[in-house]
Amino acid sequence: MSRSFQTYLPLLWILVIPVLNIFYGILNGNHGQVSSLMTDLDAAIPFVPGFIIPYLIWYPFIIFMLVVFCIKDKSVYYRILFTQCISLIVCYMIYYLFQTTVPRPLIPGEGVLYRLVNFVYSTDNPYNCFPSIHVLTSYLMIKGAAVCPGLYARARLVVNLCAWSIICSTLFVKQHVLLDAAGAIALVEILWYLMFRLPSRHSLLYKGEEIREEH
Repeated sequence: MSRSFQTYLPLLWILVIPVLNIFYGILNGNHGQVSSLMTDLDAAIPFVPGFIIPYLIWYPFIIFMLVVFCIKDKSVYYRILFTQCISLIVCYMIYYLFQTTVPRPLIPGEGVLYRLVNFVYSTDNPYNCFPSIHVLTSYLMIKGAAVCPGLYARARLVVNLCAWSIICSTLFVKQHVLLDAAGAIALVEILWYLMFRLPSRHSLLYKGEEIREEH
């Protein structure tokens, strides 16, 4: 088995994410009692259609970063991927037990940016809000970049700028409220801490990778 093939083979584990995302679609509807976590501060945040651009680059950004982490440091890659999968499962449990919604503004539909906002609104129901998966996964990339030894300071800065622009976009396009973002960041911090408290510094998958490389 070539070394390049061994390098990219672990990327197949990313396929777990779209499989888990099936539950997002199942839960993204009105299933009864729906709560709102909107505050006066959220109401004061303006709707800024330009933020739909960073909002939409979220999925390519996450996939790109997972590929980068896989190439730069397998242990960081597995830690991030495992944390993300556990986070998604926790989010789906919360969506099922405590459903929230976010009121959306009326969009005139004129101009490219407004059409993109309308596209997001029409394809994503205003549920599955707390915690925000957009914020959760973006913040997780920040945590990963901070500990990845293969990334230079300039690359970490770019990751931080991209991730925080996505996080802010969830508020400015009225897809989420502040508590959705805070809950997501708190969840990542808790799970990230637990990951570093595990007896082994590397996942079992990474250990298996090391064994194969030795042979």
